Amino acid sequence: MFRLLPLCLIAFASLLPAARTDDAKSIEPFNGKDTTGWKFKGDEKKSKWVVGVSVVYEKKPDALSVNAPSKGSILELINAKAGSVDIFTEQKFGDIHLELEFMIPKGSNSGVYLMGEYEVQIYDTYGKKELKIGDMASIYTYAAPKVDVNRKPGEWQTFAIDFEAPKFEGDKKVANAKFVKVLFNDKLIHENVECTKGVTPGGLTGKEAATGPLMFQGDHGAVAFRNIKITPKK
Repeated sequence: MFRLLPLCLIAFASLLPAARTDDAKSIEPFNGKDTTGWKFKGDEKKSKWVVGVSVVYEKKPDALSVNAPSKGSILELINAKAGSVDIFTEQKFGDIHLELEFMIPKGSNSGVYLMGEYEVQIYDTYGKKELKIGDMASIYTYAAPKVDVNRKPGEWQTFAIDFEAPKFEGDKKVANAKFVKVLFNDKLIHENVECTKGVTPGGLTGKEAATGPLMFQGDHGAVAFRNIKITPKK
């Protein structure tokens, strides 16, 4: 993946720590310098995932530009253009609390897949009067957000998600996956949404399991992520 990074980013990255964790329970899967610990869904040669600092310029609102970092910059995991591939963590998780920030340009489309299979939609529907399933911050195919707190394209936004994995006794599923709580820009938009129909479309395997990775959609549109933090639950 280093071949995708500008040389100035690689030089800057060498000054950063190799891993990022706040405590024994919390995990930051993006190390802030490269894609170590991540895999690609599909052909890696099609990947447009890079590490840098993203910006949406007023004259090019539908594009996500990647800049070299300046002193004090927070490096981001960036899918620079549409037509890329999805990216997912090597590590798998069950019940978790997930926090992250994201940004998209005008008209873009991405998503956050819990366990690689259950999507919270990222989609530019700013200004839409009536949000539906499939719009920004919806649980895809399951639930539209209760309130509209969507910000303009080019602005950073946040998700905080409490998620329960499906439970199994042997090969038998005994409990569905559930979005216990989803905060979007610090506002409650989903609560106790049970995934009664199984996984959402476009996932990693299309199958339910007791554990799975965190996946970001990259085959639809440009998106940037930063400050990704996973706290596994007992």
